[in-house]
Amino acid sequence: MTIDFSAEVDYVAKLARLHLGQVEKERIAGQLSGILDTAQKIQELDTEGIEPTSHVIDLPATLRADQVRPSLPLNRALQNAPHRQKEFFRVPSITSSDHPEK
Repeated sequence: MTIDFSAEVDYVAKLARLHLGQVEKERIAGQLSGILDTAQKIQELDTEGIEPTSHVIDLPATLRADQVRPSLPLNRALQNAPHRQKEFFRVPSITSSDHPEK
């Protein structure tokens, strides 16, 4: 299938604001092409009569019943919080205007 994915790599790098060198772009385009070639080969396999599985070996489900239990007391849950505000963890904002766009 060997397709040139250079334009796609440029587009995604621009969206992600990544500054890639030409060597990096060529390497990533080649890796993407190899991944899609492998996926194409897998799609060509005859899987007629093969039951779908989520695991190579048969594993028993190890689920347990949900049990309602009391939660930690608020003071204990927040005892190691570096910053708190009333009954909440206080964390730095990630949406403030303090983060200039590059």
